[in-house]
Amino acid sequence: MDRAKRWTLVATILGSSIAFIDGSVVNVALPAIQRDLGGGLSAQLWIVDAYLLTLGSLILVGGSLGDIFGEVRVFTLGVAAFGVASVLCAAAPDATALIVFRGVQGIAGALLTPASLAVITSTFSGAERGAAIGTWTAWSGISFVIGPLLGGWLIGISSWRWIFIINVPIAAATVVLSLGLMRQQHRARKEGVSVDVPGAALCAAGLGLLVAGFIEQPALGWGDPLIPGGIAGGAVLLVAFVLYELRTPMPMLPLRLFRRRNFSVTNVETLAVYGALSAWGVFLTVFLQQLSGYSALHAGLATLPVTIVMFFLSRRVGRLSMRYGPRLFMAAGPLLAGASVLALMRLPVGLDYWRDLLPPLLGFSVGLALTVAPLTTTVLSDAGPGDAGIASGVNNAVARVAGLVAVAVLGILAAGGSNHLTVLGFHHAMLGAGALLVAGGLIGAAGLRNPAPG
Repeated sequence: MDRAKRWTLVATILGSSIAFIDGSVVNVALPAIQRDLGGGLSAQLWIVDAYLLTLGSLILVGGSLGDIFGEVRVFTLGVAAFGVASVLCAAAPDATALIVFRGVQGIAGALLTPASLAVITSTFSGAERGAAIGTWTAWSGISFVIGPLLGGWLIGISSWRWIFIINVPIAAATVVLSLGLMRQQHRARKEGVSVDVPGAALCAAGLGLLVAGFIEQPALGWGDPLIPGGIAGGAVLLVAFVLYELRTPMPMLPLRLFRRRNFSVTNVETLAVYGALSAWGVFLTVFLQQLSGYSALHAGLATLPVTIVMFFLSRRVGRLSMRYGPRLFMAAGPLLAGASVLALMRLPVGLDYWRDLLPPLLGFSVGLALTVAPLTTTVLSDAGPGDAGIASGVNNAVARVAGLVAVAVLGILAAGGSNHLTVLGFHHAMLGAGALLVAGGLIGAAGLRNPAPG
């Protein structure tokens, strides 16, 4: 790998890492934020889902913008905006303001996340691309799972507000690197191409209503007309979104991509796997702190094995999946991870870490490492250079929407009829997350086809 490619990979990893870290670092900070700003479980879920809502609903637009204006340019803008939004989150005076600023972070993430993968796809080719994507995936996965550790340490020595401030120097360094890359990218704006604003509005409104209904259900109950009305209204708008995308000449969601078998199957598996991953991260870290008495730092340290396993296995798995095909990895990985999450249904409040939690964490870690790199490589393998941004955008959108909906829906199980996490509710949430992972593995085994050699 030459020097220019190496720095390109470094820039994309640094930039995307802040988006992935913020997808999980907030989890371990939720109890501290609640003590400082107030609010029950519904406020905690909104702090998580406000970010996922704007990220998931607008990431397709971000992918399109990268294809129109240039991946590096959009990536740089997204990273800079993420740094500014992080400062606003750190300064939030109350829970409502924090929820709003988290939504702004999600908008910035919708620009930088698909563009980072598109930059890799346009820079690397062949086996080198598989290795680069494997490296990016490994560090992205590590960023996601290291978030609770970093957040716990920062909260232990200072305040939850530092989990957002830490993004600023990383964003600044990435912008400096990206400006150098931008000078190397000579790309004219594509003429006759526009952004699908109506599609984005339908998608965001539909997801917002749907998720609001699920998050507020424990507090308001099914008898409140706002709950079934919000869920039904969201579903109607999402159907309208799909119908609109079928008719508009320049959709943000090009449904033609779903004619490709592996692309479609991989995105369905992504829906199951990443929904489970998000719910697992939120409810396990809250369980450890609010019910098992862990400090924020200890809750973060508890998931450190996931980081270590991902670091050592993801790049190797990425290379192997390019050689042997993704089917075995994307079937066995989620099944192993799902069985490990189901084992958490028996996790007691007074747990022994080495006996009760570490073995399921190790199984989950190996299963996740077997899954993520082949999944990302597969979804992009059939996309040409002109579709790189939108292909990565579709997969990232599916992943974020999966987390958004899973956290909201499983939050009903976790609340157990109240506005706070219960032990039985946590066990039910792990049942739901484990079932999603098992379903993802079965989908991969039945639906994926390994590409023909050569």
